[in-house]
Parts: sequence; C-alpha cells; structure tokens
Amino acid sequence: MTWLMLIGAILAEVTGTIALRFSEGFTRPVPSLVTAVGYLVAFYLLAQVLKQGMSIGVAYGIWAALGVLLVAVIGALFLGDTLTWVQVGGLVLVIAGVAALEMGGAH
Repeated sequence: MTWLMLIGAILAEVTGTIALRFSEGFTRPVPSLVTAVGYLVAFYLLAQVLKQGMSIGVAYGIWAALGVLLVAVIGALFLGDTLTWVQVGGLVLVIAGVAALEMGGAH
C-alpha cells in the first residue's frame, strides 16, 4: 500500500505541474484549481507514505526523480518542449542517484 500511495503522490504532483503550465499564471480557474488540488493530494499522500515508515530520503528522492522524469517526457512529447541529449543524460543520472539511495538503504 505504501508504494501505491507514493505512486499516487507522484501522479498527483505531475498532474498539478502540468496543469500549472495551462493556468497561465493562475489566471485560468480550472487549471489553477487542478494545480492546487494536485499539489495538496501529492503532499497528503507523501505524508502518508512517511507515516507508513518509508524513509524521507528514499520517498522524496523517488517522488522528485520520477516527477521530474514524467514532466520532462510529457513536456517533450505533448507540449512542444525540447529535450536535448544532455538533458536526457541528466535525467538518467537523477534516476541512477535515486536507485543508489534506495540500494544503499537496503542493508
């Protein structure tokens, strides 16, 4: 259940971030509301993950890394953002860093 809540937190944060793009500086009500609700749900679910005992470094690292990865890929595939090979390399390094954090904690 902990991992499902973490996945939910990631998806809520990504939804909020993508909606932020469409809010036009919080001038459009519906995307602005989706942004606020997405972030509230994301932080609530992350808090529940921490309450379940997942370490904050691992939970936040996975949340942040997968969130950045998903937003970058969605931006490149659907929103016209560019994604250079250097940026792709950076995303790979972020994922590798989170994996190292997870493996280092599993003694």
